[in-house]
Amino acid sequence: MEKELIISATATGVEIALLEGGKLAELHHQKTNNNFTVGDILIGKIRKLMPGLNAAFIDIGHRKDAFLHYTDLGPKLRSLNKWTNGVMNGSINTHRLDNFKYEEEIIKTGKIDQVINKRWPVLVQILKEPISTKGPRLSCELTLPGRYMVLMPFTESLSVSKKIGSPEERKRLHTLAESIRPKNFGMVIRTAAEGKKVQELHEELMHLMGRWEEIYRQLKTVNPPAKLLSELDKPASVLRDLLTDSFSRIIVNDKDLFADIKTYLQSNSPEHVKIVQMYTGTKPIFDHAGVTRQVKASFGKTATMNSGAYLVIEKTEAMHVIDVNSGHKVTSGDVDQTILGVNLEAAEEIARQIRLRDIGGLIVIDFIDMKNPEHKKQLSKAMEDFMRKDRSQHTILPLSKFGLMQITRERARPEVAVNTAEVCPSCGGTGKINASILLTDDIERDLEFVMQSRPKAPLYLRVHPFIEAYLRKGWPSRQMRWFLKYNKWIRLVAHADYALTDYRFYEGNDDEIRLS
Repeated sequence: MEKELIISATATGVEIALLEGGKLAELHHQKTNNNFTVGDILIGKIRKLMPGLNAAFIDIGHRKDAFLHYTDLGPKLRSLNKWTNGVMNGSINTHRLDNFKYEEEIIKTGKIDQVINKRWPVLVQILKEPISTKGPRLSCELTLPGRYMVLMPFTESLSVSKKIGSPEERKRLHTLAESIRPKNFGMVIRTAAEGKKVQELHEELMHLMGRWEEIYRQLKTVNPPAKLLSELDKPASVLRDLLTDSFSRIIVNDKDLFADIKTYLQSNSPEHVKIVQMYTGTKPIFDHAGVTRQVKASFGKTATMNSGAYLVIEKTEAMHVIDVNSGHKVTSGDVDQTILGVNLEAAEEIARQIRLRDIGGLIVIDFIDMKNPEHKKQLSKAMEDFMRKDRSQHTILPLSKFGLMQITRERARPEVAVNTAEVCPSCGGTGKINASILLTDDIERDLEFVMQSRPKAPLYLRVHPFIEAYLRKGWPSRQMRWFLKYNKWIRLVAHADYALTDYRFYEGNDDEIRLS
């Protein structure tokens, strides 16, 4: 299945859309003022120990204290604290752990106030972004992810991704990783490493060790709380985790971002540099790629499928509930087969919706009731297959006796919520507007004013696609009449996000001309 990555840079941040076979599968958004993201490594100060929760609240410089539970400390906590304090007080003078002696591991059933001292600084990594009223969740088990491997200090574990099917290949990668693994560092070999040579793995290992050395250098002079190492920006991290040979193109609308992505790919995946394209069209890049239409169709309370069947997706405080409805699909013929077909189609769409909306926690699905036990097994297996593309950890239970399926999915970030309902810009929600037949009169009156105030400036008009088509219609069209009147060509740009009666004038440098 071909994959495309559409990257739109705006003044407020970067939006990334992943298309699989032309269908929107994931949507990511990184705000320009986002100070914390999953994977960042920080040095924090313990604000409060909570023995009742067996957890601590940590000051990491966020407006809300972060949450560190005992189960996220990791067995090597004492070793991590020894190294952190040693670097900060100057008794440890290298980032390598070759001669580092481990401390005794902490037990799984211990208490947090027995292993952490409130006066100590603590080295942590963000496990989950702030969600709703909760602050970030932290872990002391540090990981440094790359494209081919994940490097983990203070452990000896070495594993290879189970998604690599060939036992011979997994054994080969295990042997290669063992030969280059630094002492007292663990490694996880990722699926993307399949078929790679030892040189490529070693180059990435040196890059990750360089990131660990950066943490060491920062620790020597830092004053907690402070960020020591940032996760890659969103486009680079998405490329690192998703990029495979099935990608056909990556389209970017920003010159600086285009250059950054090419630089990243030249260092990490040179064979993919040729698929990166710079978008220079006049329409917004998401409109050009059909992403805007898919976003508006995919979000909201209901999601309709090609057959006419539809899903109703509702969020409660405790869980998400998804109801499958057949619509007009079930008419005649073999009813059991028809219901199975609707449920299978719904399962594929549900797997896409869960990824797209980044739904976490408990998800309960009410499929159309089936009496045939074989059909129930077939649906459960299909759901597992459809969810296999999902990178977040998840567990799927088979259908219950009431026809309900339960899924739990890791929640690392706030759910992606896009409000597709549009408030009328003309009436402000009152339900009444000026006569729409007068819209062209309003445009021409404002155009007259703009031409008088800016007679020489390059000019274009941004409108809804229907209005753009109307203004180009016939001979002479309205656009042509303007040219004959003002001796100047007024460029028309369609924008799918605009309401039917919404229009705006822009100068050639994309500065909006304020008319009020």
